[in-house]
Amino acid sequence: MPLLCVNVDHVATLRQARLGQEPDPVLGAHEAELGGAAGIIVHLREDRRHIQDRDVEILRRTVNTKLNLEMAATSEMQQIALTIGPESVCLVPEKRQELTTEGGLNCAGREGELQVFLAPLIERGMTASLFIDADPAQILAASQTGAQFIEIHTGHYANAKTPAAKKVEMDKILMGIRYAQDLGLKVNLGHGLGYVNVLPFAHVPGVCEYSIGHSIMARAIYVGIRQATREMADIVRCFAD
Repeated sequence: MPLLCVNVDHVATLRQARLGQEPDPVLGAHEAELGGAAGIIVHLREDRRHIQDRDVEILRRTVNTKLNLEMAATSEMQQIALTIGPESVCLVPEKRQELTTEGGLNCAGREGELQVFLAPLIERGMTASLFIDADPAQILAASQTGAQFIEIHTGHYANAKTPAAKKVEMDKILMGIRYAQDLGLKVNLGHGLGYVNVLPFAHVPGVCEYSIGHSIMARAIYVGIRQATREMADIVRCFAD
């Protein structure tokens, strides 16, 4: 059965809007776990626009499920991961001017570089993942880095404007899942998934985790984080293995 992992970055986004102390993503993570989250995700960006170093340090001590640290492939972030020791890391691309992550990491041609970057993290017992598009060239490259997982970027599917365009993107994702599995990779999905557009994945086998944040936090404004997480976890729990 696939698992739901909840990204609490946007709890910190709201806090940073006033540069205050509330709301606290640490408390948000606790509520998400009580609602059924099987893991907590935070993206410590280089520009620290939402999650702060303090958040990651406290979450490492308080998360009861598992902590997934999303980060850029920089020496600073590598050292933070080695110091904090999350259960898993996921390498993502970053652009200072973007509102949110706009696409997958480019792995093709960087296999050796990424393998060297990930090696000490894997040696410390962390599970390594790469956030990539459902592109065969990127999936093949990811399989040569030592990462055990990929997270397929579902943003293009989520943002598709017509049923035809959505089908094209879904077909790419389905192909990517199968190809990654053939190469020995495990597959997670994430970005832009919500309570409605996640439903077509109900009968898609081979997905280990769904990484969902923004839609849960948006619904949490009305019903609270615990209930919003519980509703999404109930959906994912019915999906195919």
